[in-house]
Amino acid sequence: MRIITTHKNTDFDALASMVAATVLYPGAVCILPKTVNPNVRAFISIHKDVLDLRSPEDIDMAEVTSFVVVDTNNWCRLDRMSALSKRDDLEIIMWDHHKDSGDIKATWSCQEETGANITLMVRSLKKEKKYITPIQATLFLTGLYEDTGNLTFPSSTAEDAYAAGFLLENKADINVIGNFLRQAYGEKQKNILFQMLQNANREKINGYSVSINKLKIDGHVNSLAVVVGMYREILNVEAAFGIFTSRDKEKSMVIARSNAEGIDVGAIMRSMGGGGHPGASSAMLKSVNPDAVEEWIRELIEGNQQASVQISDIMSFPVFTVESDTKMEKVASILKEKGCTGLPVVKGEKLVGIISRRDFKKIKRESQLKSPVKAFMNTNVMTIEPGKSPIQAARIMVKHDIGRLPVVEDGRIIGIITRSDSMLYFYDMLPD
Repeated sequence: MRIITTHKNTDFDALASMVAATVLYPGAVCILPKTVNPNVRAFISIHKDVLDLRSPEDIDMAEVTSFVVVDTNNWCRLDRMSALSKRDDLEIIMWDHHKDSGDIKATWSCQEETGANITLMVRSLKKEKKYITPIQATLFLTGLYEDTGNLTFPSSTAEDAYAAGFLLENKADINVIGNFLRQAYGEKQKNILFQMLQNANREKINGYSVSINKLKIDGHVNSLAVVVGMYREILNVEAAFGIFTSRDKEKSMVIARSNAEGIDVGAIMRSMGGGGHPGASSAMLKSVNPDAVEEWIRELIEGNQQASVQISDIMSFPVFTVESDTKMEKVASILKEKGCTGLPVVKGEKLVGIISRRDFKKIKRESQLKSPVKAFMNTNVMTIEPGKSPIQAARIMVKHDIGRLPVVEDGRIIGIITRSDSMLYFYDMLPD
């Protein structure tokens, strides 16, 4: 059995991609997430007779042999599909237009940066000369227009425009699209925008004008993304973040809008377990402190500048290490020979400590130089992952007054970053 699914809070691009997948993979069953955008819900209710959509409860996951996932590459964004993530006998086919890699390991994938995911699938529909109905063409163009802002977003590509032309040739109805993409803006939305403007703030982060606004809301409110978009435009900031928390503090919806190339809010929201695009994204968080969320966003923005540079790009490797039973006199000789101030200490492949020149102050008599390094090393080791930013590394080193950070992946040390490495990054002295 082959099933098709997409991310929670399903938008038109996601729904369009699911339906396109049924054309590319005849006989596959569409599994719709529980949470769907309101305008998408309205479209589905009108087109129930032509859309065969089921819920996860309708499917025996044990019978699934092939899994098609569209418009996302992260398991956490899928609805009740965790059982499939644990199987190694499953064929996984992935279509995704987001540039960042996720944790879904596909058997086959098409992952390219385009304004809309449906654009990738239209390419295959054209190549395979698949017939699509006017209703399907309309849905596909709705998804494309929604994700590209009618081809006005900076993420739009030439291929998105070609795909739109192809869909119009296949009788996509512009009037229908206009009806469903018209975003609701009523009394509730006006009140929320007014409250946000009353509490508005602007600040400079990494040289960008940013506003982060926290607000408690009662119940579900549609079109909060529209409100955040208007809020950003009225304040005339380059990026705006709305943190909307329920009165019981059980859930927080974070919505972000940006028109600055240097602030990829899609990457920021993915770091928070959500997703989206460089200019528009969101994340749903449970049982969190809004103040902590605000600080988290601020730190992510600070680490987002020159986001293409990661620790793995500037770390030193291979790393010279010493085994935990190495005698201190040998360690002293190595430090002098290498001209460094400290070394990671390992037991096998596992990092167990750090030994630095300052640790030699603990030695009170010469006989202690015969002792193993594990007796004097610092076992409270700060480490960092290869995907983090140099700014985050510098912050850790300053906070803990340390000169180096081991880079650890899956429990193994794969590199090391020093204060010098960070300075090369900060002063733009990295080699091309």
